[in-house]
Amino acid sequence: MQILPAIDLKDQQCVRLKQGRMDDATVFSDNPAEMAQHWESQGATRLHLVDLNGAFAGEPKNLDTIKNIVAACPKLTFQLGGGIRSLDTIEMYLSLGIDQVIIGTQAVKEPEFVRKACEAYPNKIIVGLDAKDGQVAVNGWDQVTEQSAQYYADLFADSGASSIVYTDIGRDGMLQGINIEATKTLAENSQIPIIASGGLHQLDDIKQLCAVAASGIQGVIAGRAIYEGTLNLREALNLVAEFAAEKNEANV
Repeated sequence: MQILPAIDLKDQQCVRLKQGRMDDATVFSDNPAEMAQHWESQGATRLHLVDLNGAFAGEPKNLDTIKNIVAACPKLTFQLGGGIRSLDTIEMYLSLGIDQVIIGTQAVKEPEFVRKACEAYPNKIIVGLDAKDGQVAVNGWDQVTEQSAQYYADLFADSGASSIVYTDIGRDGMLQGINIEATKTLAENSQIPIIASGGLHQLDDIKQLCAVAASGIQGVIAGRAIYEGTLNLREALNLVAEFAAEKNEANV
């Protein structure tokens, strides 16, 4: 299981929102590239980038900042979401060095777009499913649909998507703990690996995720917890490594 530090970009700054509200943003850095280097120094190998302005605008809005992050950390891999609505945008981000892109709003509005993207860019597409009270939300979480995350997980089962980022909006940025049960249930009933998101708080959350990782949980996104210090990234990464080593020994 991977731990992916999040760098959420708003107006070229590294911020964290509470429950996706753009008017409730805490700025953690005016230099996102330096922040990326900091997480790399703590042991991170992959970062989760989000263009928050782009998510609302429907097109890239923090492009120069994203370029700077990728250039500053050539050894890291990146997944990026926010405002990805066309194949041209996907092509552009991949050409910059982004390893995988996350399709959220457009996946819900036009499911066939996910299949086209997966065919054009195999193993490069992640689906983002953000749930509010069990229902998927789109457009920067501004609009709630009538369908559940499980509905879309089933819909994209044979699409070719490499994973699903599943976010519990109600917990996002609130340090209330990962919704373990909902994440585990989705993973158990999905043919696509799940990356947990929303509410990560402390080391116990990592322990609980490791305990159910075999259900199909590929990783977890770390946001406010590592920025405010309720979770030490290096300790969390060490815990995951220890869990993996114990599992390997048990399987020998």
